[in-house]
Amino acid sequence: MTTELIARARSGDGEAFRELTEPYRRELLVHCYRMLGSFQDAEDVLQDTLLAAWQGFAGYGRRASLRTWLYRIATNRCLNARRAASRRAAKEWDMSKVEPPVPTRLGEVVWLEPFPDALLEGAIGPEARYERTESISLAFVTALQTLPPRQLAVLVLRDVLGFHADGVAVMLDSTVESVNSALKRARAGLRSRRESPTTERDLAPVPDSSSERALVEKFVRAYESGDLGGLVALLTDDIFVSMPPIPLEYQGRAVVARLFASIFSSGRRVDLVPTRANGQPAFGAYLRTSTGIRHGSGLFVLTLTGDRICAFSRFESSMLASFGLPRSLPSR
Repeated sequence: MTTELIARARSGDGEAFRELTEPYRRELLVHCYRMLGSFQDAEDVLQDTLLAAWQGFAGYGRRASLRTWLYRIATNRCLNARRAASRRAAKEWDMSKVEPPVPTRLGEVVWLEPFPDALLEGAIGPEARYERTESISLAFVTALQTLPPRQLAVLVLRDVLGFHADGVAVMLDSTVESVNSALKRARAGLRSRRESPTTERDLAPVPDSSSERALVEKFVRAYESGDLGGLVALLTDDIFVSMPPIPLEYQGRAVVARLFASIFSSGRRVDLVPTRANGQPAFGAYLRTSTGIRHGSGLFVLTLTGDRICAFSRFESSMLASFGLPRSLPSR
C-alpha cells in the first residue's frame, strides 16, 4: 500500500502525499517547536517543510525512510529560520498601574511560546535520553534555545529523537566525527544551563493526579482572590518567574512576592480557565472588568516540584487561540 501511495504521490497525487505524511505531521511540529522555541514559528516552518517535501517528492529515492527524509527537510528549514534571525523582539512591561520590582535578570529567550498538550497526543516517540515530559518542558526547550543552532539540531536528533550518528550526518550534510563533536559540546552546554548545584528537585506530581489537582486548586483560589500569603506559601524558595516576550525575570520567593504584591495591590483580578501546556498545568487568564466581560490577559504555565510551584511563566493573550480558548469570557 505504501509503495502504491509513493508512486501516486510521485505522479502528482496530492491526496496520496497527504496520506503518506499525515502520520508524521504532529511529531514534526513538536520537532520544529523544540528547534525554534516558538509555537507559531514551528507551525510556519512545518508548512514550509511539507511544501518543500511535496515539491521535491519526485526525487525521494527511498534510500532513507520517509520519516527520516521529512526530518531532514524539517531540520534544515529550522536551521534556515534560525539563521534568518527575525526572532520576536522583547517588549516593554505592559500592566498599567503595576510597578514591577527590579528584575533578577533579563531573559535571553524572549521569543519562547508554550506548546498545547492537545497536540502532543501521538506526537512524541521513544526518546533516547530524555523522558517524555522532560523533552517538551518549558525549562528544557528554553535551555535548547541557548545552544548554537547546529549543536541544538544534533542534540535533538540524537538525544531526543534517537537517530544514529551516521543518519544525523546525512541529514546535516556533515560527517559522523563532526556530529559526535557537536553532540559532546551541546551536552556540556545544556548541563551548564540546566544543572543547579544547590537545589535537588522533587519529582513533579503525576499529571491529572489527585496531588496535582490539589496543588492546582490551591493556586487558583489564591490567585483569583488576590491572596498573596496563600500564593507565596505554594512557592519554592527559588521560584522562577518569566514573562516572554517581556524580558524581566525574577528568581527567589522574596522578589517574586514583591512582584505579585504589586499586581494584586493594583486591584487586578483574573479568572483562570484550565488547560495544559508543555506537559504542565496551564491557565487562560481573563481580567475582570466593570462591565462584567472578562478579557483575555495572558496564559500562565506552572512548573511543579513535589507539592510546590517552582516556576511560573506568563505569556501573551495572543496564545489563547492556540489552546482553543476564547479571547474573552461573558459576564457571569
